[in-house]
Amino acid sequence: MKTIQWSVDNYVDNLSGNPQLKEAAELLRQNEVVAFPTETVYGLGANAKSDIAVAKIYEAKGRPSDNPLIVHIAEINQLEELVTNISEQAQLLIQQFWPGPLTIIFNCRPGIFSEKVTAGMDTVGIRMPDHPLALELIRLTKLPIAAPSANRSGKPSPTTARHVLDDLNGRIAGVVDGGYTGVGVESTVIDCTGDIPMILRPGGLSKEQMEMVIGEVLVDPALNSDTNDRPKSPGMKYTHYAPDAPVYLVDGTFAYIQELVSNKQKEGLKVGVIATEETKKDYRADVVIACGSRQDLKTVAHTLYDTLRAFNNQDVDIIFSETFPIEGIGLAIMNRLEKAAGHRWVRQNKVD
Repeated sequence: MKTIQWSVDNYVDNLSGNPQLKEAAELLRQNEVVAFPTETVYGLGANAKSDIAVAKIYEAKGRPSDNPLIVHIAEINQLEELVTNISEQAQLLIQQFWPGPLTIIFNCRPGIFSEKVTAGMDTVGIRMPDHPLALELIRLTKLPIAAPSANRSGKPSPTTARHVLDDLNGRIAGVVDGGYTGVGVESTVIDCTGDIPMILRPGGLSKEQMEMVIGEVLVDPALNSDTNDRPKSPGMKYTHYAPDAPVYLVDGTFAYIQELVSNKQKEGLKVGVIATEETKKDYRADVVIACGSRQDLKTVAHTLYDTLRAFNNQDVDIIFSETFPIEGIGLAIMNRLEKAAGHRWVRQNKVD
């Protein structure tokens, strides 16, 4: 299959009747898969009602079939057609944060979605992306669109159309090129089917921001485990976001990280470091890539996946990463780094 790349220029002011988006929407209606930009990362879209279409997502990504998919909508009035029991907390979150980087878990109406979307469960994650191309594409299809990140399963999520093509060229029908995405990490997933809303995946919207609107929000204790047998959200069960070389998170001082680097170099290994703008010039490693500023963690989130992918072009044997505080978007950053590292940590005097 030849992958079509639509470069939609000046899209903010010129979306009405755009022929490229119409072509992409028609392919989606024909149960093909098409990648498109959102404000978080590029998504790999398919008709959420069709087993045939959704199966093509899993095939293209090489994704385990017990990993549920998030469904994207373009209009609030679509929601009641798809789900039941919309709680007061969910309504408040929708009013405040949709469109935006927030996925809400609801009880789904029976018989609406392909079981491949819900992984056989009676719940579904829904979000409304805050990107004009995504919204217009979904409107044109008149369908709910299932869309995980548009990368091979386990690899860093794509923040450019080039990333999508690097992973999926020839495996999907097309990609709508809207340039770089904004947030850089996926949406926050919150389960609103229980008494107290619970974060299943941290992302572009922080726990603190939601608590200002709805009060107490819990964080799923399974978040940092890779043994969740029946995940309600993507990103809960499997190693994700990993570059080719093994990543180790380091709990220690700059001097300790440099000691680790030097020891591995003495063993003849080529060593990479994920640093920040503040520290990148001080490391004596083979490859040092800064993923943003420690003073502004939004810059780290924005460039994190690009940084992880960049190491694949550097032929390193091992990567050590600085770590970040888990307040605000730092929780999402550390969640993605832990997944990329397969929960491998190096601590002073201890390795786990």
